[in-house]
Amino acid sequence: MTTQRKPGKVYLVGAGPGDPGLLTLKGKECLEQADVVLYDYLANPVLLQYAPATAQRLYIGRRGRGQYQDQADINRVLIERANEGNVVVRLKGGDPFVFGRGGEEAEAMAAAGVEFEIVSGVTAAVAVPAYAGIPVTHRTLAATVTFVTGHEDPAKPSALLEWPKLANISGTLVFMMGMKNLPSIVAHLLAEGRASDTPVAAIRWGTKADQQTIVGTLTDIVGKTDTAQLEPPTVIVVGEVVRLRGQLNWFEAKPLFGKRIVVTRAQEQAKEFSQLLAAYGAEPVEVPTIQIAPPASWQALDEAIARLTTYHWLIFTSVNGVGPFMDRLHAAGKDARALANLRLGAIGPRTAQELKAHGVMADLVPAEFQAEGVIAAFAQVEIRGKRVLIPRAEVAREILPEQLRERGAVVDVIPVYRTIVPAVDVAMLTQQLQEGLVAALTFTSSSTVRHFVELFGGPEAVKGLVAHVVIACIGPITARTAEDHGLTVTILPAENTIPALAEAIVNHFSTGAHAALPIQS
Repeated sequence: MTTQRKPGKVYLVGAGPGDPGLLTLKGKECLEQADVVLYDYLANPVLLQYAPATAQRLYIGRRGRGQYQDQADINRVLIERANEGNVVVRLKGGDPFVFGRGGEEAEAMAAAGVEFEIVSGVTAAVAVPAYAGIPVTHRTLAATVTFVTGHEDPAKPSALLEWPKLANISGTLVFMMGMKNLPSIVAHLLAEGRASDTPVAAIRWGTKADQQTIVGTLTDIVGKTDTAQLEPPTVIVVGEVVRLRGQLNWFEAKPLFGKRIVVTRAQEQAKEFSQLLAAYGAEPVEVPTIQIAPPASWQALDEAIARLTTYHWLIFTSVNGVGPFMDRLHAAGKDARALANLRLGAIGPRTAQELKAHGVMADLVPAEFQAEGVIAAFAQVEIRGKRVLIPRAEVAREILPEQLRERGAVVDVIPVYRTIVPAVDVAMLTQQLQEGLVAALTFTSSSTVRHFVELFGGPEAVKGLVAHVVIACIGPITARTAEDHGLTVTILPAENTIPALAEAIVNHFSTGAHAALPIQS
């Protein structure tokens, strides 16, 4: 008996214009269930993180300057993968049906009898001007907006653009893919009577850290873009609404606009930091150099939980230790009530917040958020003869347990997690570093530093890669590790927290300070 193959399906998904935050919720859902993802040059590769690790990823965009994969080949791959029973996501920049050949691909699926669905995306025709502070319509300036291809199909027997009508439209004209033809576009509009002082904006890589906006008029925009060496992908806006940019330029006015900042935290922890950086206008690039993994055995922790009543203090030195500890507590048939007779210590407010999320409050949170701070906080606490349990990383600094033992405490250190080097594709970040496209590297623990150096070829190789990149560390311990690995630390916040680190990065780039900071010993 043969098993009938489950029919596949193709989703034509709009990826938006570049900012990964502009992907629709439905687009994200499609990626999460994908078996195969075909993505092009304009789709931000960051979005591939939403696809399962097992999903096949096929780049079908530009392979060389001006060269693209043949559309017939793309259609063939879509049909073949779907007929194999796969959920196929065709991830396309902007919206599939706005100058994205989505219509052609949908026609091919229909002709082949392949089930397909269109998932609309945020079109660059609207979002890119918006990120440049230009509304494409305005109640007093533009009652209409016209989207125009700036590059007609050369195979057509004759051009279909009606330049006399386009030149005399009183609203906004938005030309897509028109950078190479800008001189011709301008010449046509002027020849058909459009005023020479009509405002024009050319926006390259809109919504991303690379966004570059050139503003002029029909008279001088070609010269200005030539001087700036502006290249595709570019959106061109023609009309009175361009004058509003001076007042509405919100994105490029953000303090970290244009800065690509690498976040090396574990993937499950990177979101908070990335969101803070993005709110300041940066483009966060998540390259997790650590992965949180369980210890080789839970036996030591399970035994400690079985004798919880013998301890006086329970101290968490990282937010990463709270979840595993509470999970094993629940696995033992216990809950937060089992901690009732214990006093709890947390190394910082974020760890204390995680404890609170599990229904318990920290009794001690030091003013300085590192092991030395915990030690200082215990200066006023009688610890001699007390039993202390510290659930922590498998490899960590020994200063806290050693100091507590010196003061007469009985300390049990139990591993509840370990940090390992994840599988990371370093090729893209290596290229960005080599091309000078990264403004800053951030490290939030000594492990992130050590693993970054290991992933990128050792201290000497890394030193050459990041010679002109700002290094930001969350605290002096992490900074010392970075210095030990040959990195010059420039940014060190006054407080060892993620918000403070983000703010310190903002302050650095806002003031233009470039002097390296001394690392506390």
